[in-house]
Amino acid sequence: MYKNLRRSLAVTLAAGWAAAPLLSRAQGASAALPQPGDAPLLVGFVHVSPVGDAGWTYQHDQGRIEMERRLGPLVRTRTVESVPEGPDAERVLRDLASQGCGLIFATSFGYLEPALKAARDFPRTVFMHAGGYKNAPNLGTYIGRYYEARYLAGMAAGLANRSGIAGYVAGFPVPEVVQGINAFLLGMRAVRPGAQLKVVWLDTWFDPAREREAALTLVRQGVDVLTHHSASSAVAATAQAERVLVLPYPSDMHAVAPTAQLSAIVHRWGGFYTRTAQAVREGRWSNQPVWGGMKDGFMDLLPLARADWGRRIEQAQAELVAGRLHPFAGRLVDAKGRVRQASGRMADADIQAMDWFVEGVQAAGRG
Repeated sequence: MYKNLRRSLAVTLAAGWAAAPLLSRAQGASAALPQPGDAPLLVGFVHVSPVGDAGWTYQHDQGRIEMERRLGPLVRTRTVESVPEGPDAERVLRDLASQGCGLIFATSFGYLEPALKAARDFPRTVFMHAGGYKNAPNLGTYIGRYYEARYLAGMAAGLANRSGIAGYVAGFPVPEVVQGINAFLLGMRAVRPGAQLKVVWLDTWFDPAREREAALTLVRQGVDVLTHHSASSAVAATAQAERVLVLPYPSDMHAVAPTAQLSAIVHRWGGFYTRTAQAVREGRWSNQPVWGGMKDGFMDLLPLARADWGRRIEQAQAELVAGRLHPFAGRLVDAKGRVRQASGRMADADIQAMDWFVEGVQAAGRG
């Protein structure tokens, strides 16, 4: 998956992502959409890990549940969990389309190529891919401006940190992950100049044992605040056991880290999934990329327990949501160089691809 990304990412990214509306109309190609009617829309979801009780897949499933609640008999859903990225994903996507799904959400980065292949053979099914950088007449992409909440979480880490060093357990070195690392580090340095961030790469999205070992490695290196871009609650549970602080992603993990959790970045997919299903049902869906931030309800940062820290971060969050705080524009380029040196994992093509995110942030700043 990562090799394929490196080969194609730098030449296919489009700056049009930056200012895309939440649901575009009459822009770009449209699929041969299912005709509106009284029959429920069958919506499929494909996940890279088990749903569980916290984490990446759990939040997407919560979005599915909210969509069902809002739309009632207008939709029915089917879910397939623990689907590896690659040929098996294509088989599952084709199977869901064959079962009559009019809309399918592919919720992992490595599902892009399988979704493109399936979309070619099922032109009357709408495919939506999380985090993708290519589209097709019946395939759209969606992503959150995760760096917004990551920056605020970094501020929290910088305020709470005793050693001046935080630790980051990361899945794959793809742009979505790297921009989160950059934003977290910039947030730390906004309140604590000279703060450092240590990164451990997993080369997987979901492996609780490896996530736990990576967190332990960072704690042994003197880190006293942890965060992560991985799909389970293992990092949060490890922080609780090791008596260090943690800022989980992308769920509230207070249940496994009741005293360790400082705050948490929480994804909110229900509103977007509802709007997308409505657009498909009404024949007004288009394949324009969707990029939503905190002001769009795609995510939030849970309140901090410490009132003095909380007030400072709440003020920054309000400014960010209002469009007055865009701390990444013009600085993300420098930050990514530091993370590249720290991680030793960023190839030239990936560094070039990060310009895509800079474009998006600068466009947000202008808006």
